[in-house]
Formats: sequence, structure tokens, C-alpha cells
Amino acid sequence: MRFEDKNVIITGGAGGIGQALVELFASEGARVLFSDRSAEDCGDLAAALKRKDLECEYVAGDLRRRSFCAQLIETAVERLGGLDILINNAGTIPRGNIEETTDDMWFNALDVNLNAVFFLCRAAIPHLREAGGGAIVNTASTWGLYPGPDHIAYCTSKGALAAFTRCLGRDQAPDNIRVNAVCPNEVNTPMLQSGFLRRGIDPARGLEELGKTVPLGRVAEPDEIADVIAFLASDDARYVCGATLEVSGAKAVYG
Repeated sequence: MRFEDKNVIITGGAGGIGQALVELFASEGARVLFSDRSAEDCGDLAAALKRKDLECEYVAGDLRRRSFCAQLIETAVERLGGLDILINNAGTIPRGNIEETTDDMWFNALDVNLNAVFFLCRAAIPHLREAGGGAIVNTASTWGLYPGPDHIAYCTSKGALAAFTRCLGRDQAPDNIRVNAVCPNEVNTPMLQSGFLRRGIDPARGLEELGKTVPLGRVAEPDEIADVIAFLASDDARYVCGATLEVSGAKAVYG
């Protein structure tokens, strides 16, 4: 019960990694409020966890709206009774080189993957400081550290998020607020499977072939990323601050 009596916000909670995070934190004693765009998806997840005797709350909304980001933090503090941990997990993966990337794709990537994290952290830090410290964990990407091909908006936004994490980690360390990022490579989520479909590849076949390119022999599952995020948020990582932790199965980005 690493997170007993801790108040936790998780964005992108209805996605692949997000669902694993919500269940993990709730099962380890945290008071959890999560968000995602679809109220239906949020409700379905909350109901599924309730059947497992796990409690959580949610707020549906669009993180591209600055006002929603601020509202989310205040709502969580009000409902949970404070704030100890912020998990910025929501993300989007626009695919394409610069000529294939529209204005909407570019700004959507920056809004979801970077700007929302800025607004959420800015609103959350006074509450974390009031609590005597806390943890922020951002979901970046190895593709932000080592850009791969034909994902210019995604790589740029995740690379900026990695730099943001290092800067914020340095700035907030004196407040005992630890800021870190997890940087996965490919993970078996609906986002990954949509990329296969976009290229006309059967997702099951694509996953099998992609796993052969990973030295560990398979693509990561969402719970394996959630476990690392939970570590960074926990007291087990009490001296880890400003880190961008690669979780790649030893696979390098290439192409």
C-alpha cells in the first residue's frame, strides 16, 4: 500500500496505460481522480473498478482547454481533500512527416502533449507545496529523446516535454516536489494498434513482428509502464528528481 491516503490525479485515465495506472494507484490505497475526454469511457472504467471493490472519481473534459486544466486541479483538491501526486499521462500521436502534418495535427500535439502539462503543473504546484511536497510524473517518450522517422509533431512535443521535466525538476526540488518522466518505446495500446491499421496491417500480426525488433523479445504491456510510473511517484524513488527514465526493452529508436 505505497500510496495509502495519497491524493492522486491521473490524466488520460481511460487509455491503455491510463487504465493500468488508475487501477494500480487505487489498489495501493490512493484516493484517485482521473480524467479523459469521453465521459462514457470514464464511467465505464469507474464502474469496472467498482466491481473490483476499487473506488475512484473522474472528470471528463478536454485538456486542450487551459480553463479545464485549472478546473481539474481545483476539482481534485476539493473532492480528494488535497493533492500529493500528479500523473500527466494523456497524450496523442499524430503521424506524418512535415509535408503530411497539418496545422491542426501540429497544434493538437503541442496542446495535448506539452501545453496541458504546463497548465496542470502550474496549477498543481501550489497545492503540492502546501502538502509539504509531492511528485509529478510525465509520460514522455524515447521518440522525444531520439526522434524516429515520420512523426515530427509527436517527437517535437515529447522532446519538449522531456526538457520541461528536467527544468521543472530542478526548479521545484527545493520545495520537495520531485518531477520526473517515463520515456517508453512502443507499448501495446489502442494508439499503437491504430498505427498498424493506418498502414493496413493487422494489429495482431503487427504486434508480433514489432516484438521481434525488441531485444527483450516483445512489446511492452501497459501495466509494465504503469509500474515504472508508480515507482517514480513513490517514496522508493525519493532521491530521483529531474530524470527521464527510458523504458524500452533495450530497443533503440531507429529508422
